[in-house]
Amino acid sequence: MGKLTGKIAVITGGTSGIGFATAQRFVAEGAYVFITGRRQAALDAAVQRIGSHVTGVQGDVANLADLDRLYATVQQQKGRIDILFANAGAGSLAPLGSISEAQYDREFDTNVKGTLFTVQKALPLLVDGASIILGASTGTITGNPAFSVYCATKAAIRNFARSWILDLKDQRIRVNVLSPGPTDTPMLHGMVPADHVAGMITHMESQLPLGRVGDPDEVGKAAVFLASDDSSYVTGIELFVDGGVAQI
Repeated sequence: MGKLTGKIAVITGGTSGIGFATAQRFVAEGAYVFITGRRQAALDAAVQRIGSHVTGVQGDVANLADLDRLYATVQQQKGRIDILFANAGAGSLAPLGSISEAQYDREFDTNVKGTLFTVQKALPLLVDGASIILGASTGTITGNPAFSVYCATKAAIRNFARSWILDLKDQRIRVNVLSPGPTDTPMLHGMVPADHVAGMITHMESQLPLGRVGDPDEVGKAAVFLASDDSSYVTGIELFVDGGVAQI
């Protein structure tokens, strides 16, 4: 029997990277998973790759109508949520002096507004004792050049957890933050032009105590811990899966 047998999980941003790897892990541990993504073709491909015990619902977490449609689907098919992983996020590089209003709006709408309403709109379906996981990054506590907007959004997400564990204490709902370090995902590769990716990763690896970037599945394993009864007395924490980079 898996650690998540019989559980119903929702993962936003589940078509690639950490969200997809976590969806695979959750299904392997016995959960039924709903995943979201903005692009229908990518969503269909992810569902096909996962294979079973999964439903894909197209949508953008910054669009509240899309979230309503997601949760209407969950209500109709399963009627409850045991695990919610608010994972969808966006980020781009721009140093102070070249940050645009459009970039600010895009990242705060997806990362902060999207996380807030992903959780708030799920409340009627969340069972007592449910687990909420908020996707963040090492940027919650570290500064990064040209990455201030993204880091600010993740710091906001970290603080959501501190308040929400109090708001949800009567329902015994746990809220924890999962903060990966540099991880081999499409988002990481999209940060710089394709011919600069290898050099960027080599530089990152030189800064990491473990000497390598992470694999999305390694973050998925940590998400299983936070989703399962293994972490039954864990709430309000920030779990770093970062090769040690935020700890030095």
